[in-house]
Amino acid sequence: MTLPALTLSADQAEAYDRVADLLREMGVDLEQGLVLPARESKSAVMALIGKAGSGKTLLLAELYKALEAAGLEVVSGDYESRRRKDRRTLAILAPTNKAASVLRTRGVPATTIHRILYTPVYDPEYERIAEWLTGHGDRPEVEGLSEAALERALLSYQTHKSVPAALAAAGLRGSDFITGWKRREDPLDVGFIDEASMLDDRQFEDLQEIFPTLVLFGDPAQLAPVNQSGQMVFDTLKPSQKMELHRVHRQEADSPILDLAHALADPALSFEDFERMVEETARRDDRVVWGQRVEVDLMARSPVLVWRNATRIRLIHAFRSVHGAPETELLAGEPLICDGIELPMKHRKKRLDLEARGLIKGAQVIYLGPGRKPGFSRLHVFGAEEPQVSAASIVKIEKPDEEEPFIPYAARMGAAFLHGAAVTIHKAQGSQWDTVQVFAPDLYAAARAGRVEAGQPLWKRLAYVAITRAQERLIWVVRNRLSRPSGPLRVDDLGVGPAPLSLTAEEE
Repeated sequence: MTLPALTLSADQAEAYDRVADLLREMGVDLEQGLVLPARESKSAVMALIGKAGSGKTLLLAELYKALEAAGLEVVSGDYESRRRKDRRTLAILAPTNKAASVLRTRGVPATTIHRILYTPVYDPEYERIAEWLTGHGDRPEVEGLSEAALERALLSYQTHKSVPAALAAAGLRGSDFITGWKRREDPLDVGFIDEASMLDDRQFEDLQEIFPTLVLFGDPAQLAPVNQSGQMVFDTLKPSQKMELHRVHRQEADSPILDLAHALADPALSFEDFERMVEETARRDDRVVWGQRVEVDLMARSPVLVWRNATRIRLIHAFRSVHGAPETELLAGEPLICDGIELPMKHRKKRLDLEARGLIKGAQVIYLGPGRKPGFSRLHVFGAEEPQVSAASIVKIEKPDEEEPFIPYAARMGAAFLHGAAVTIHKAQGSQWDTVQVFAPDLYAAARAGRVEAGQPLWKRLAYVAITRAQERLIWVVRNRLSRPSGPLRVDDLGVGPAPLSLTAEEE
């Protein structure tokens, strides 16, 4: 086997070879660079699993490069040509926008599962531009678009490889060129699924209908989906379909955060022992902080991670109080988490439109200000390729010791949001931030409760997931206190401009 130029470890090389063997059986020979027509009767699933730092993302990136070099066409989910039905395709997917954006920052053209399950329907006039941009048609002449606008679109596409972004650069809105969304009818080919520990059984079944060849990348130490009884989809695969990566590659950078994460595998480690380990690490390395209070300035961009819902609500209330946020409205810069779409089934098209733009359950957004109609919000969606949208919103502000949330304002129907200054560790899976604050008193409560999940103390699984959300710096908060903000909430760091897309049951 000819491996990529990058030197892989022994376990990565073995994993690469096993995936290459699977692909060869499906008609894609990475060694020879040979791609045969797809074999319709065959299907295969493989899972590459490993803890944080074991090199899963690096391996995924190298496999992507090899498949692209062999001639597979990467499907992004924003536009697909109707030509070349005989093509072999690759799609790289993640369960959330944030997880997909983490891969994109590493040069891997990932999209969300939803954007592959549902595909956009383009207006025929503007589809000619998309065909030209993707190399499947001649340069078009479109009424109302100048040559300069087409050049802007071409330059944008060459930079971002996104058809919607290119058309936006030409001065078009999504509602100009996308007329609706439909469930995918034609299957694809090879699918790489990152953060596969987050998949539930229904999503896994949907993906198997679309991809004859599936490779799952996941972390067995994370938390299983809430409705999966502690089991992840790759737990049901045969041993011959799974390989675990053991070597921890990022330890070469001497990461104290990963040291702490992997220490949790010791069955004899108690919560008190682990906290002493965190405190000792903080004394010698400033990438780990023994925090005496929650740093409020971080909460607008990086939520505090908690276990208990009551803790989450208390911290959100405190965050709003120290910023002087009135009960009747939101301040520009407040963080929100999408809690789903509240639309009746007859508005299925509008639901798909909102979800396709990144407003799926768990999406992290920043409130930019009110829209032009009551109940509309201008939003910045983290991880979305086109992050600024205007949408009908139902914002729910939960309060301590009150069963019903307070709703400062709401559209009749649209995207529903909870406040995002604090989130549960379950909801944080798939996301990463440069700096992460973990609310340790909640994990102590989990340890005291003695709960076990998938054979491991729940507090250890919670701690593992929480601290591995931190890319650069971990703050282990040990007291129930909140700092004062150093200044007002801000949005200028988001490149805020007019929101180009209007997404709702009623156009603004």
